[in-house]
Parts: sequence; C-alpha cells; structure tokens
Amino acid sequence: MSAPMTLLDKLWDAHEILQRDDGTSLLWVDRHLVHEGSHHAFAKLKERGKAVSNPGLTFGVVDHYAPTRGGAVAPDIERMMVTLGENARTHGIRLFDLMDPGQGIVHVIGPEQGLTLPGLLINCGDSHTSTHGAFGALAFGVGATEVAHILATQTIWQKRPRAMRIRFDGVLQAGVTAKDMALHWIALLGSDGAQGHAVEYAGSAVETLSMEARMTLCNLSIEGGARMGMVAPDAVTFEYLRGRPFAPSDFDAAEADWRALSSDAEAAFDREVHIDAGDIAPTVTWGTSPEEAAPITARVPAQDSLGSKAAHARASLDYMGLEAGTPLDGVTVDQVFIGSCTNGRIEDLRMAAKVLAGRRARVPGLVSPGSSRVKRQAEEEGLAQIFTDAGLEWAGAGCSMWVGMNGDLGESGKRCASSTNRNFKGRQGRGARTHLMSPAMVAAAAVAGHLTDVRPMLEGRG
Repeated sequence: MSAPMTLLDKLWDAHEILQRDDGTSLLWVDRHLVHEGSHHAFAKLKERGKAVSNPGLTFGVVDHYAPTRGGAVAPDIERMMVTLGENARTHGIRLFDLMDPGQGIVHVIGPEQGLTLPGLLINCGDSHTSTHGAFGALAFGVGATEVAHILATQTIWQKRPRAMRIRFDGVLQAGVTAKDMALHWIALLGSDGAQGHAVEYAGSAVETLSMEARMTLCNLSIEGGARMGMVAPDAVTFEYLRGRPFAPSDFDAAEADWRALSSDAEAAFDREVHIDAGDIAPTVTWGTSPEEAAPITARVPAQDSLGSKAAHARASLDYMGLEAGTPLDGVTVDQVFIGSCTNGRIEDLRMAAKVLAGRRARVPGLVSPGSSRVKRQAEEEGLAQIFTDAGLEWAGAGCSMWVGMNGDLGESGKRCASSTNRNFKGRQGRGARTHLMSPAMVAAAAVAGHLTDVRPMLEGRG
C-alpha cells in the first residue's frame, strides 16, 4: 500500500524526470506560455544557435504591453511586440497577437482556450501563473533564465515546495467574493504566510465557487508568499473545459483520468489553516501590500497593534495619505479600474455591472476585459453599455492598469479603487495610490466616490 498523497505530490511525481542529490527535480513542462517580456530568453537561444525544443507546447501572447485604448504605441513597446511575433514565426509557435480574435491576458486566455487542463505542469515568465492551478494543474511563474531553459529543453529544475491546505468552510455572505477570500487570508497570515508552500484550497465554500472565482483565488496565492495555488478538479472544472478549442478530443476519457487528481483522504499537509467563510466581509487594502487589508466596516489599524509590521505600516500610511483610525468606508477615491488577470473575466464584469446598472459613477474609471472573447461577450450581454452609461470608459483587452506599462496609469497622489492584485508604491503609476478590492466593490466606490460597502447596493438585484 502506498502512502496517502497530496494533490501536489501526485502532480509533482507525474512530472519528475530525475532528482539531484540536493533534492532538486528536473520536471517535464506540458505548457509554456510566453509574452512580450520573453525576448531575452529567445535572444539566449539565438546566441547558442538553438531552436525551441517543442514549439507545439509553447504559446505566445501579447498582453503586458498591449495598448487598450488605441492611439500611438511607444517605439520600444512596439518593438517588443514585433520581436515576439518574429520569434513565434521563426520557431513555429502559436501566437495570440493583437489581431487574433483570441487575444487577451495570458492567464485569462489559457483557460478559456482550453490550453490549461487538469494534471498539466504550466510555466510562464510571470508570477501570477499560479492562476492556472485552479484547474488542478501544477502552475508557477519562472524567471528569464528558466524561460530560456524551458524553450531549449521543455524541462525545468525546481525544488518541491511544502504542502499547505487552506480550507474555507461554511457559506459566504451575499456580496462576498473570491477576491475577499484571498485578501482575508493574506491579511490573516501575512504576505509571507505561505512562503515556501504550494497552497491547495479546499472546503465547502471553495467547492461552490465558479472556475472564474477559483482562478481569482489561485491568482492571489503569490501575494501571500506561496509558490503556487491549486484546487482539485471536479464537475465544475469539467463543465467549464468541455468544448474549449484546445480541450481533448476524447473529453470523456480525459475526464475519467482527471477525477483521480485530488488529495487522498489521509494525506498529510505540512500546514493546515481553517477559515469560516461566513466570517469574511467585503475587504479592501489600506496600505501598500495585500496583507495590509481589512473589512470595509473596519478602520485603518493603529500601528502599535501591528507588532513587527508597524514600521512598514507607517511608511504605507504616509504614502497612502491615511491616518490610523480612519474609517475605511468613506475614504475618497479619484478613479477606478476594473480588469486584470485577477478580475477581468466575464463573471467579474457581470458583478460590477449589477452594481452599476441604472447608476452614475462620481469618478472617472476604466474597464478593461481580460480577453477579446470576454470583450465580445460583455458587449453582447449589454454589460459594456452599462459601464459607458455609468460614465466609465470601456477599453480593449490587456493587462492595462494592472501594471501601468502600457499607457494606462494612475496619477501621482490620486487614489484608485482597483480590482488588481498588487498595490505597492508606484505600481499603477508613479505616486499613484492603489486600494485592492473585488470588481463589485470597485463599482460601489465608483458610484459613491469613496470606498464603501457594496452589500446595500446589491440588495434587490438578484
């Protein structure tokens, strides 16, 4: 009888080719996703006269620098996009460029195209590759040198992380989302709370989440220090994947195999955390780290209550222009942003539109869908019209204000309610102040002109 195994162990063992004496494993890579920033890795291949080892398993995406509002593109950005296209053609890689109907953010289009499947090992030169773990995949970001290694060998050297399970049991309150779940646990455990671990999300509250919500939860794993996040695949997963362009032709046979991808009942985890889902409220960040977050009904905490984190909190509050004791519900905002690899999917836009329907935004804002497919669907469903009627700008698909490398920026000293995943100093523009929250909470802030609890705005709206 073999010992009970975690999902992490099952996936790891299935991909391990060999292990060095120091415990580092050589792993087979099933999907390699590259974007504009991967040009350094392709340059290394060219220097060594090497070709991409398995071009059929590598997919290119234009997303990080993709312009979302038209207009002229900066020469250096255009050069990066052109270079990716040239590298894709040279090596025979499928590319989702700006003209492709499937274009979008890599962590959005991978799942919607069916490139992301249970049981796969997926790498990309982007830390939020953990998003794909929502499908029961082993998915994590890699650096430029590792991107080159994968291109040349279709393998990666990696040390097995420790296994951690976070269980959310109970029922979420109305208006509480996966984004709130993620910010809640990161605030509870800290930005290093899962350091060195692969986090498996489980429990009754996770089982009831849609795939879009599970992706949001796994996406934010990195912000809590985890190497990756994952959810065991189930009927929700299979229903989402069936009929996707790159899904297996014999889907029933694949599904039968995927059903074995779960932690055994007696599997031992290195760390377990239990959270009552009913205790979670709509959550917002007040500082410059995702761990500096609290329920919208709370106040900015006093620094002397934060122990070793007090020094960082002082710097955060100085940058954010806030004082300890300030009620979060009422902090004014200057602009809003809805989108990103965290919350730019159709479900996210539907929730935001539910809040905004028939209402006007008091502040300007930008809504950028996560993919061209999501954009078309949102327009067909009338969501885009709701956003524009409310006074927000409807943009194209791309990373947009997630990182501020593409012309979509916050102004210095201005406060932005954002559905993204990072809020460190200058993330959305030099001097810009970012508050992280769910798309529904962003929509509520747009209507109120300040951070506010979305729940009253959702009453009577289904």
